[in-house]
Formats: sequence, C-alpha cells, structure tokens
Amino acid sequence: MQKYGCRELLHILFPLSTSVLVPLLLFAQVPGRDTSNKNPYFKTVVVDAGHGGKDPGAHGAFSLEKNVALAIAKKLQVAIQLKMPDVHVVMTRADDSFIELNRRSAIANEHQANLFISIHCNSSPEGLAARTHKQIGALVLVYGYHRKEEQLEAIRENASIYQEKDYHQHYDQINAQDPTSVILLNAYLQKYRRQSIQFAELMIREFQDHDNREIIGVKEQGVLVLAHSAMPAVLIETGFINNPVEEKYLNSTTGQNEIVQTIFRAIQKYRHAMEPE
Repeated sequence: MQKYGCRELLHILFPLSTSVLVPLLLFAQVPGRDTSNKNPYFKTVVVDAGHGGKDPGAHGAFSLEKNVALAIAKKLQVAIQLKMPDVHVVMTRADDSFIELNRRSAIANEHQANLFISIHCNSSPEGLAARTHKQIGALVLVYGYHRKEEQLEAIRENASIYQEKDYHQHYDQINAQDPTSVILLNAYLQKYRRQSIQFAELMIREFQDHDNREIIGVKEQGVLVLAHSAMPAVLIETGFINNPVEEKYLNSTTGQNEIVQTIFRAIQKYRHAMEPE
C-alpha cells in the first residue's frame, strides 16, 4: 500500500487549491475518524480506477474517463487512510496503467477484500440522441444474477471463509460437485449479493441526500469485474462525462471531493451495519 506524507496528501486532495481554508472546510464536512471496532473483520477495501493506459474509457469535451476515475480513486484511498487507519486500502492501479479486467478482480480476491469498489464515468450512447448530452446522474451497478455461475467459481476459489477461525475444520473439502458445498457456496453468493445491494443503496442515498445529485439508482448488469469478485462488489458510474455540466463537475476539485466524501460515508455506514461473523 502506498503511503503519503502530509504534503502529498494535500496535493492529491487539492491539486488546484492555493488557499489554506479549502482543506479545513473540506475536512470539516468529512465524518470523523472511525475508531469503533464493531466489525474487526472489515479489514480490506479494494479501490479500482476504471480503464487506464491504452483504454481511455469514455470521453467528454476535454477529459477522459480513465483520468477522472484515477483522480477520484486516489482521493478515496487518502480519505480511507486518514479516517479509517485500521482498514487496508488496495489500489488496482495507482497510475495510467492498463490492467486487464480479470486481473482487477484477481487483485481483490488475492487480498481477500471485504469490499470492492470500481470507479467509472458514464456516457450517453452514440448517435442522434446523444448530441444533446442531457443525461445526468449517478448510477451504481451490482453484478447481474445471470452471471452467478462465474461468481460462484470465484467464491469457490477465493472465498473469504478463509478468514474465519478454524475454517479448515469446517470447509476443508469444498467441492463444487458436492451438494453440501453447493449449498454453502450459494449461501455466500446470496450474502455477497445482498451486501452489494445494501452498499449500493447506501451510496445512492448519500448522493441524493448530501450532495443533491441527480440519481439513476441501483441496477444489475453483467459486468465481468464484478462477477469475478468473490466479495461484495459495486461499480460506481459517478456521472456523465459527455454532459458538459457533469464533465466540469467530475473534473473539479469540489466535485471529486464530494464524490469521495459520499463514497466514504457509505463505507463507514456499511461497516457499522455489518455484524462480525
């Protein structure tokens, strides 16, 4: 995990700011350090900046999705490090690198993450309707249930049951062909699906209630990176990069900080809601 000094943290959080008051005002709005130990099993969050390198993602009039996603991801990493120092943050990429989709979920699985957050920007479809660029709003995706077999395989190979005490005694013979194992794996699938939706809904409420953002809601979609993640996982479409108003917001220090604060508040509430297992 990359560590930052105070000067680097401020540079990441406020690259365009020269005022001392700006960071003070920002941190006055962020929830305080989460010192509770209600769920000691919530240890690792994987933050995935979508696209990167040769894959620019969507584009607006002056910006690329890969750059916006990385800027937000880095600020989220800093916020978690500052406010939840006991939680390990893993970045799938920390620079303009191309990371394959399978590798992104593999990183999360290898670190036995408790939560996977993939950050993206939305874009209106190409064609005549897109010329007005009027679509607006935040959207959170959870994996489509039609890809459950892929996630079952990921859970079987990388299940977070390995974090449980005496897991060898209880789960030493996990076999996809064994009826008992299938029941167990399906139980984890349902749990992760339920928790993914719970976290997604928390974020949507935060976007709407605290930031007064337009929202699209929570939707299911057959996203490969989510289907292969053996944990609660969401993909956040932070806004429409080809909408001039939203593109300006997504590239602004204020907009990015608001998005980060919203995600962080949702993480904090989600963590508090999870009972130790």
